[in-house]
Amino acid sequence: MSGRVYLVGAGPGAPDLLTLRAERLLKRADVVFHDALVHPDTVALAARAVRICVGKRHGQRSASQPAINRALVRAARHQALVVRLKGGDPLLFGRAHEEIAALEAAGVAWEVVPGVTAAFAAAAQIGAPLTRRGQARSLTLVTPALGRGEPRADWVRSVLGADGAAIYMGLGEAGRVAEALLSHGLAPATPVAIVEDASLPQSQVLRGTLAGLHRLAAGWRHGPAIILIGAMLSEDLPAQWAEDAASQREAQGPRRRTAFAARLGTG
Repeated sequence: MSGRVYLVGAGPGAPDLLTLRAERLLKRADVVFHDALVHPDTVALAARAVRICVGKRHGQRSASQPAINRALVRAARHQALVVRLKGGDPLLFGRAHEEIAALEAAGVAWEVVPGVTAAFAAAAQIGAPLTRRGQARSLTLVTPALGRGEPRADWVRSVLGADGAAIYMGLGEAGRVAEALLSHGLAPATPVAIVEDASLPQSQVLRGTLAGLHRLAAGWRHGPAIILIGAMLSEDLPAQWAEDAASQREAQGPRRRTAFAARLGTG
């Protein structure tokens, strides 16, 4: 017997941000291998499944990636529906490519079910658009963290090449992150926000500037956190943009009201 493995995104934390497809698969699953950071209520949806925690919590011991790969292949040999439940989205800093490669090498069918990534949940929580007309048209998702034996990544260049950034797994070395960006010319006054436990009731938001990032990080409670950085976090709209938007609304208002009335048959 050979089953199918689904790499499922659990989202940023809140169980009700799970996709309908993910929920349906969890309820039908025979085996679920889940990350430690996945909310217990999300894991509990797999009521009929054997549920196995494979760790993946920052700074703590967890199952090795090769061991997880072998377990997925072994489970698929004996069960019809296997779920690998990952925090956020499986294809973003989730090492899904290694699991997919192992499954393909073993001839096991697989499918990816996307999830809401932490950057989107953090931005939604604080009401900060990750793109902003006239101010921020590009965003980079980046991490300064390196795995054992991984070659040094030039993550700073990725941040500098975009209008804004969401930095994953960087809060534990916030001082080094700030120093690297400042030394490459990013302005000390660049707005930053740390969002910890995004989408959950215990979430906290710390706002400041790049120059004070290391001081902001002192308030971190060591929950999963993301650093948002860039002009899109500015709380004040550019004056000219605000005036232009107001003028445009005023000019379009009568036309929109007339068109709407016509559709209702009252114009």
